[in-house]
Amino acid sequence: SNPFEVKVNRQKFDILGRKTKNDVGLPGVSRSKAIKKRNQTLLKEYKEREKTNVFKDKRFGEYNTKITPEEKMIRRFALERQQNYGKKNIYNLNEDEELTHYGQSLAEIEKLNDIVDSDSDTEEGGTLSAELTAAHFGGGGGLLRKKVPSEQQDEEEEKPKSRKELIEEMIAKSKQEKQERQTRRESALELTEKLDKDWKEIQTLIARKTPKSERKDKEVEKPKPDEYDMIVRELGFEMKAKPSERLKTEEELAKEEQARLQKLEADRLRRMRGIDEQANKKRPSHMSADDLADGFILDKDDRRLLSYKDGKINIENEEEKEKEEGEEEDNDDEEGSQEESASEDEEDDAADQHSDLESDHESEEEAAGNKEDEKHKANENESQNVEKLDPKSEAAESELPYTFAVPESYETFKSLLAGRTIEQQLIILERVQKCNHPSLAVGNKAKLEKLFGFLLEYIGELATLDLPELRTIDKLVLPLYNLCQMFPEAASDSIKFILRDAAHDLEEVIEVKGRATFPGLDTLIYLKIISLLFPTSDFWHPVVTPAFMYMSQLLTKCRITTLQDVIKGLFICCLFLEYVSLSRRFVPELINFLLGVLHISLPKNQAQGYTVVHPFTPVGKNLELLFVCDKEDLKSWEKQNVPLSIVTRLKETSKTEINHIRLSCLALCFDLIKKCAALYECLPSFHEIMHPVRILLTQHVPVSEYPEKMQEWYRSALKELENKVKHYTPLICEKKKPVPLKQYTPKIVKVLEFGRKQAGSKKEQERKQLIQRHKRELKGAIREIRKDNQFLARMQLSEIMERDSARKRKVKELLGSLATQEGEWKAMKRKKWKS
Repeated sequence: SNPFEVKVNRQKFDILGRKTKNDVGLPGVSRSKAIKKRNQTLLKEYKEREKTNVFKDKRFGEYNTKITPEEKMIRRFALERQQNYGKKNIYNLNEDEELTHYGQSLAEIEKLNDIVDSDSDTEEGGTLSAELTAAHFGGGGGLLRKKVPSEQQDEEEEKPKSRKELIEEMIAKSKQEKQERQTRRESALELTEKLDKDWKEIQTLIARKTPKSERKDKEVEKPKPDEYDMIVRELGFEMKAKPSERLKTEEELAKEEQARLQKLEADRLRRMRGIDEQANKKRPSHMSADDLADGFILDKDDRRLLSYKDGKINIENEEEKEKEEGEEEDNDDEEGSQEESASEDEEDDAADQHSDLESDHESEEEAAGNKEDEKHKANENESQNVEKLDPKSEAAESELPYTFAVPESYETFKSLLAGRTIEQQLIILERVQKCNHPSLAVGNKAKLEKLFGFLLEYIGELATLDLPELRTIDKLVLPLYNLCQMFPEAASDSIKFILRDAAHDLEEVIEVKGRATFPGLDTLIYLKIISLLFPTSDFWHPVVTPAFMYMSQLLTKCRITTLQDVIKGLFICCLFLEYVSLSRRFVPELINFLLGVLHISLPKNQAQGYTVVHPFTPVGKNLELLFVCDKEDLKSWEKQNVPLSIVTRLKETSKTEINHIRLSCLALCFDLIKKCAALYECLPSFHEIMHPVRILLTQHVPVSEYPEKMQEWYRSALKELENKVKHYTPLICEKKKPVPLKQYTPKIVKVLEFGRKQAGSKKEQERKQLIQRHKRELKGAIREIRKDNQFLARMQLSEIMERDSARKRKVKELLGSLATQEGEWKAMKRKKWKS
């Protein structure tokens, strides 16, 4: 190495304890080490960038939890068949596919060629001996042979018993066993009676009765029981805690409910078809008159158990048991009498048949007449049975079925509820949910989600009728709520779809006509249902927030032209107050609409000290919609709630009723103003918000012309507005210190000595050290990344140069070969031309 290129790191002063590194460094050594290291690491990774050494499990459906094991095995089997029988077996039409089971061919298994072991082969060529068959397989021979003593077994052959002898032997054995049981029972009873007598004799000797005088003394001498002893005795007689039954899961409850409904439906179908339940019961076997009841065995113990209640023998239970036994015996007697009558009929028929056989002189006409009489009697009996069962079958037909399938379309859903009362409709919907619970089958969830949409559509259809069935809709909200709790996502999607359509319709009407009208009764009912199904107090909700925006658009963009519009607007105001009752969210559209309602209840030519905002106008033909000047109607008015169904039948009402409705709307407006004042009293700008309403109430409303009840509503609303105290402090500018005048004072600036570590706390020094170390590491990392990129760029450039050089060499070779071929061709051509 050149000595002039050697770099020496010298220190001016030697410091004890300081370690120095690389005092002497040679140029290019560190660089060669870095290049060597990059060749070993970075270059190797670059060359192996497209290679993989990771084993991937490519078996079909190995990590797919959605596929069942059976489907997985079937698909794997199909893929295996496709791989084995690919293109090479396309035209092998004559060869059948060999089926296997656990690796064995099914064709060989069906042949039943069982391989016989050499050890089990007998000398007789595979035939089994009679002893072996009797020992293992039984057979008639073993039963029909008499057991002979071992001494006579060699002399005499076993003689088979006949069937009669076997039956007689079996009867004798049963009688003997019965006799033995009876003798054991009698002996046990005799012993118990003897023991009872002996005990009574001994008891008189043991028991010694004390005289009355001694008894009194003992009674006096008895100490009173202690409180602790009394509590201990009470605790001993207390009921011990019993373990409660395990709470059943939702799936178990659904299965039990489905089983119960299926059983009830089966009973209903049986009653509807007229099938008698007692006919299906097994009747006791027929007993002949010659039966000696040899096989009778007493299974139950007829002895009675004594029971005491309040120190007396409990006789009621015994009487009840006797009554039950008597009823059972009566039923048995009835069944027995029926069987006896049937047997008598059979005997009579048999006697008639024998008499017919014996009497050869009877004419054929009489026999035919007897047959016709028998047929007539049978038809009468059948007609009587049908008449008895008809009422039951009619009642079963009139009953509702207990099991229902989920309707697949809206038409089937509508036909399912058509012609039913509201109670029956609720029962049907409840049974549909219970019979098709999501835990019972795989596809039930999707079906019940469709049912929610069908029910929503049905409610909308009921609301669009000429006479809307609001009571029915009110009852149908309960099953709708249950379905919403089961499937909240599907319910929110279906309701969002309805709101989206309603908003699009509103925008289209505004674009075409420039103004919009309030929606129908079905949309208003949907808005009411939303407040019942979903939480309205959330800051943001995927269903309630769009409904909130849609209602605010209705109150601002829909013009008020008729009394129906006023009623619908007031209904939306009530919904607004219901929505914000918990969150207390401020709704400016609500206050604006109530101000407009008060405005249209005043006469036209009146000075205004307030401003009216769209959709209300200060001047126009739609004013005085709620203004009533008829004094008789004012006197006859009574406070009543405005029904929502009156929107559809407002044209049919008389003028007096319309005036009463106007006054009811005005009273409702006063009530809503009172509720708004109670709701928004904590707002800082409450008085500024309600100032126009207060001016209109105090200066413009003709209170003296209204009836007394209306005046009471007016006073309560005005009192609610005026009695509110300010719950906030007015805004005041922040107090600041006065800026002092400039004075000629020296400006002291701290001089920093750069290059030296400034004194400070330990945490500050550690923080500065960390910042400095981070900067140093960051610079080093950036430097290394740049060098790595340069190294990779050089490697890529070298690869490109090698490829280009190889390509140029091949091109030169091709051009050279082409040039030689061209020269040879020209020489041949020249020779031909010369020749």
